[in-house]
Amino acid sequence: MLAPEGKRPVLFFAPAAVLAALTLGALAGCLLGAAAVFLAWFFRDPERTTPEGAEAWVSPADGRVTEIRPSEHPFTGESTVVGVFMSPLDVHVNRMPFDGTVAFMEYVPGKKLMAFNPKASLENERFYMGFETRHGRGMTVQVAGILARRITCSRKKGDVLTRGERFGMIKLGSKVDLYLPEGVSPVVTVGAKVKAGKTAIGVRK
Repeated sequence: MLAPEGKRPVLFFAPAAVLAALTLGALAGCLLGAAAVFLAWFFRDPERTTPEGAEAWVSPADGRVTEIRPSEHPFTGESTVVGVFMSPLDVHVNRMPFDGTVAFMEYVPGKKLMAFNPKASLENERFYMGFETRHGRGMTVQVAGILARRITCSRKKGDVLTRGERFGMIKLGSKVDLYLPEGVSPVVTVGAKVKAGKTAIGVRK
C-alpha cells in the first residue's frame, strides 16, 4: 500500500520513465524508473494488525526506542515519555497509539538538531497531538530532524481515532515521542525495535 503523500510523485515518475525511454533512450528511462521504484518504497504503507488485548498502547512509529523518561506537559500532566527514533529506512507513517478523541494540537517551529540529540524533543520543529482516552490523556509529538524537513498530520480536533489508525507521517525519518498517561506503564526497553500500530508499548497497571 502507498501512503497518500506518495501517490503524486510516484504517478509523475512512473509514466515519465516510460516516456523518457521512448523519446530519450533506455538510460533516461531506467533512471526515472529507478526514481519511481524508490519513491514507491519510500512512501510504503503496509497494513498492520494491532495486538490482542484492548488495553495495550501501541507504538506510534516504526523504529527503535531511544529513551524512556518521566515528563510533564500542560495537556497530559505527569506522564512517561517513550521516544522512538525513525531512521530513513523505516516506514514513515505514524499511527494512533490508543483509542481516543483528538483534543489538543500545536505546531512549534524550531531547530533541526539530530533526532537522537537529547535536546531535540524540546528544541526542534515539532507537532503535538493530544487525545482523550479511557485511560486518561495521551499525546504524540512528531519531531523533525536534520534530514526530516516535513511533518504531516491529517487529523483535526474532535476526530475520533482507533488504535493503529493512521494520523500522519514524517518524511525521512526523525522521531516520535509518545506521552503515556499516568497509570500506563511502558512494556518496552531502550533499544527495542518497534512497529507502528503493531508493537505493544505500554499497558495500564
